Amino acid sequence: MYSKVLCATVRGINGILTYVEADSSNGLPNFLMVGNLTSSVKEAADRVRTALKNSNVDIPAKKVTINIAPADLRKDGTAFDLPIAVAILKSLNIISCNITDDYAFIGELNLSGEIVGVRGILSMVSGLKKCGVKGVVVPKENEQEALVVKGIDIISVDNIVDLIKMLKSRETFLALPRSNFEEVEEKNEYQVDFSDISGQDFMKRACEVAVAGFHNIIISGSAGTGKTMIAKRIPTIMPRLSLEEKIEITKVYSIAGELRDKRLISVRPFRNPHHSISVTSLIGGGVYPRPGEISLASNGVLFLDELPHFSKSAIETLREPLEEKSITISRLQGSYSYPANFMLVAAMKSVA
Repeated sequence: MYSKVLCATVRGINGILTYVEADSSNGLPNFLMVGNLTSSVKEAADRVRTALKNSNVDIPAKKVTINIAPADLRKDGTAFDLPIAVAILKSLNIISCNITDDYAFIGELNLSGEIVGVRGILSMVSGLKKCGVKGVVVPKENEQEALVVKGIDIISVDNIVDLIKMLKSRETFLALPRSNFEEVEEKNEYQVDFSDISGQDFMKRACEVAVAGFHNIIISGSAGTGKTMIAKRIPTIMPRLSLEEKIEITKVYSIAGELRDKRLISVRPFRNPHHSISVTSLIGGGVYPRPGEISLASNGVLFLDELPHFSKSAIETLREPLEEKSITISRLQGSYSYPANFMLVAAMKSVA
């Protein structure tokens, strides 16, 4: 029997609508997955099969074929575990609720059947909303992050057993409470403040002028004169973030796996990479590209302490992002664009 379930993946900082198709038929027992998948997605076959078994779901000995479409788009990550499990349950007639046609599913499964959080939820939910999807079922761990996106239903679940109970009754599913974003918005708070600085009137004035025009600045002085201390407080005199800026920053941090327990980043980022940083870590990239420090510092400050100690190649790669306010990383499977609208603050010891 054939079934289809909506899900999403991330390309750059944008979520893209994808589909998990499942077909179960008679034949030699097999679990085949296709659709231009990375190893982390292919491993979902064992995770899903074991999670369903440990959730008291008996899977008959059938030939199961899974296709994640569109096939020309490279899929990476563990967010496909949950939609694969739902597609299998539908193809085996274990669940038949047609509510799944209007809702997307995102989440990773562990072997006990629990649904755990994934990276990039905010981007994926935003992309699904733009595609007209009615709602998204997400892990409980990602609920608050998903609620940042308004105008789309968010349902959170803890495990496969609870999900099956929800999906067996359309009325029960539709009656589940929908939260709203206003209840979970965080306050705008910094741990430090520009007013902490005593003296240094000339340096403070220079920083204020630089921030007013979003200009880059280099601080030169003897060791121990407060260069780093001043740089850390520059974000506190920048304008407050708009909601659009907060969402953009949160998307980048979510994709990079650095969001942690925050629902929405409400302060301007301050990134202080060590001078031994590689070019890839600075601008982003990798086999399956991830945002680098310049993207994590977008709408905030990128601080390069001991500037002369950074490699020549790392410094030269900053020229295009400083001009374009974004970075595009090209790979064989496509191009990935990330924001890089940062204020560059550098520091170095003064030359005698």
